[in-house]
Amino acid sequence: MNPPDRPSPSPNATDVTPLYAARQGPDGQPGATPEVVSTTAPSAGRRYLATAADLIARLTDATWPAITQAAAAAADALGAGRVIHVFGTGHSHLLAEEMYYRAGGLVAVSPILFDGLMLHHSTARSTALERLPGLAEALLADHPIHDGDVMIIASNSGGNATTIDMALTARKLGATVIAITSLQHATSALARPTDAPRLHTIADLVIDNGGTVGDAAVTIVGFDRAVAPTSTVVGAAIVNAIVAEATEILVQRGTPPEVYRSLNTAAGDADHAERAAAHPTESSEDGS
Repeated sequence: MNPPDRPSPSPNATDVTPLYAARQGPDGQPGATPEVVSTTAPSAGRRYLATAADLIARLTDATWPAITQAAAAAADALGAGRVIHVFGTGHSHLLAEEMYYRAGGLVAVSPILFDGLMLHHSTARSTALERLPGLAEALLADHPIHDGDVMIIASNSGGNATTIDMALTARKLGATVIAITSLQHATSALARPTDAPRLHTIADLVIDNGGTVGDAAVTIVGFDRAVAPTSTVVGAAIVNAIVAEATEILVQRGTPPEVYRSLNTAAGDADHAERAAAHPTESSEDGS
């Protein structure tokens, strides 16, 4: 018997929420007071959320020194009038999108977004191009990087040619390269072999997202592969922590950075119009 207003749990779901069983009276009939019967294992969805929460909590502890160093580098660049570039291939490009033209995000962010490296046109083409030597140099021909800039590169594996070439070229051009990657994956014998150096070995600063080999974090009994990757949710937390920390540094220095206001607030359109008037060459796209 379940208490009033409490839905009956699915017989196939395993959950950390206590289940209620009827307590029998002396005559074998159900009593009036329910007793709690605890289950032993959380469901797959709850295990994913717990894992993601643990990895984000880890950012404030073991990973925090790397985040503060990255934020300091970003603050120094912004304070000198330089730019933060962001790059990733496949799903890692989502972190470049996350930092760009974002409500509460920094204005001086320049993402390197190339359709061929994304997934919406062709997954096969994206995979082939992210492994193509020389592509990074071609992309940077249309995306200038200057001495003193910062380049944030996200790659869970840290082993694809375009990512590695991007890091090497950005460093040659004088940018500080910050890698967001999974050190567990990058150093694993299970990672896809590559003759090139891994991203974490060539970046100036490395932020470990703590992800497991292959990114998918949840195993399910009776199923032959893991599900639910963590690199995107943890990566988004990392880049926004860098934004927040860098902004605070600059405010404390008396040189606050330009930050976008959401266009979906009452003051958003006016703020956008004022910025567009001050920076006529800035993108005129709407929304944030």
